[in-house]
Amino acid sequence: MVATNDTNAARETAVYTHGHHESVLRSHRWRTAENSAGYLIGELRPGMAVLDVGCGPGTITADLAELVAPGGRVTAVDAAEGVLAQARAHVAERGLGDAVSFAVADVHALDFPDDSFDVVHAHQVLQHVGDPVRALREMRRVCRPGGVVAARDADYAAMTWYPATPGLDGWLDLYRRVARANGGEPDAGRHLRAWARQAGFTDVTSSATAWCFATPEETAWWSALWADRTKASAYADVAVRGGHATPEDLTAAAEAWHTWNASPDAWFTVLNAEILCRA
Repeated sequence: MVATNDTNAARETAVYTHGHHESVLRSHRWRTAENSAGYLIGELRPGMAVLDVGCGPGTITADLAELVAPGGRVTAVDAAEGVLAQARAHVAERGLGDAVSFAVADVHALDFPDDSFDVVHAHQVLQHVGDPVRALREMRRVCRPGGVVAARDADYAAMTWYPATPGLDGWLDLYRRVARANGGEPDAGRHLRAWARQAGFTDVTSSATAWCFATPEETAWWSALWADRTKASAYADVAVRGGHATPEDLTAAAEAWHTWNASPDAWFTVLNAEILCRA
């Protein structure tokens, strides 16, 4: 695909809001095909060629490789070269190194021939890209006729929690403003079906599932990683540099997470929308 001025503009706005701070990767490493790509599992068969877009530290990637074994192969790509080292290590630890290859890639302009893969998968990617419709067109281009393009994204505005905690509403409002200033769409989940249709798909199956954090162990883990992310990740830097918040504001938001978790009734859910698009 030849890059156009529009593609270049999309690349410029495709900024990953969270970055790859340890608090971010802590949540990414928790993700599996079962808890993050269950809607896709029934489509996978031995021998398939899969493209995993935005693979991060590779936990879902490794699961996909196991699900298309024997004979299948996964190509895992990410825009951040540094995180691919972690993905390679994870895949190697699970003995799947021969079944997975890695590359740095921009989803707006994938460096693969047309009709290269049976399945093209992206988890929590489209909310961060500059042009999600163009990204889906590229995913469609490299998917073989009869194959599947699958995407799953959270919808931040649909997140909900209990009990009401002073500061968490402000945290959510701040995150959505920062993500949009970075060129992304934090409420991507609700847009997935429309984006897919704009990308030229006519056979789109939509669904939704949720992550729910409700046990003391789950809420402690979830609140701690978000408190750390709010104060110390790339998101925190962007929030301050962009004039969206002061360091004191971020500290207060982090404390709100700890306050919420202190309640014995703490409960948090993340709505995730999903699409399966037939190429």
